[in-house]
Amino acid sequence: MRLVCFPHAGGAASAFLPLSRALGGHLDVLAVQYPGRQDRRREEPYGSIAAHADALAEAMVPLTGGTYALFGHSMGAVLAYETARRLVDAGRPGPCRVFLSGRGAPSPLPSVHDRLGGDREILTAVRGLGGTGHLVLDDPELLAMVMPALRADYGALGAYHWDGGSPLAAPVTVLIGDADPVVAVEEAAAWHDHTTGDFDLRILPGGHFYLDDRTDEVRDIITTSLLVAGSTV
Repeated sequence: MRLVCFPHAGGAASAFLPLSRALGGHLDVLAVQYPGRQDRRREEPYGSIAAHADALAEAMVPLTGGTYALFGHSMGAVLAYETARRLVDAGRPGPCRVFLSGRGAPSPLPSVHDRLGGDREILTAVRGLGGTGHLVLDDPELLAMVMPALRADYGALGAYHWDGGSPLAAPVTVLIGDADPVVAVEEAAAWHDHTTGDFDLRILPGGHFYLDDRTDEVRDIITTSLLVAGSTV
């Protein structure tokens, strides 16, 4: 079975390397590489969640011939959700389960944490989230490389709003750190309203990037959840 992972704002596919290693022997883990970073750094980042999800759904079509699940963290959770909606709307087989991490449920209005006024506010917000990735912000050369992606990603999030529509039929597992500074447990629990399938909320010790320190626990949640869904892992 394939698990397709969607990184956070400003993040890259390499963010899921530890999880991929932990799941080795259980799942075929693929990670999305958004344009505007790492090996795709010369490509223009997407300026909206809708355009990004449209492209992701198109790229995912070849993977829908077999059983697959999605895992998205932070902005990646929004993209995993919107990609799943587009695949189903296009008549493609949907995911057997969707894992949504470090993100509150979508609403008609953008999250206050996504509406940032410029580079200074973006950098302050990213530093406040912690995680190993924020260390690149202290290197001027690395910062210059990541800022275009960060601007585009936060601009897309700041303009994103949920436009209604049918909930997912796929079961949903939501994961959140108990000390996440930007996502309250109640906001994460509200994903319940966006699925007609089984819903599971897992609260783990840690902040927004709890995944950095809880990789083995997340691995166990993923494998157990997929077994409960009736899939072979």
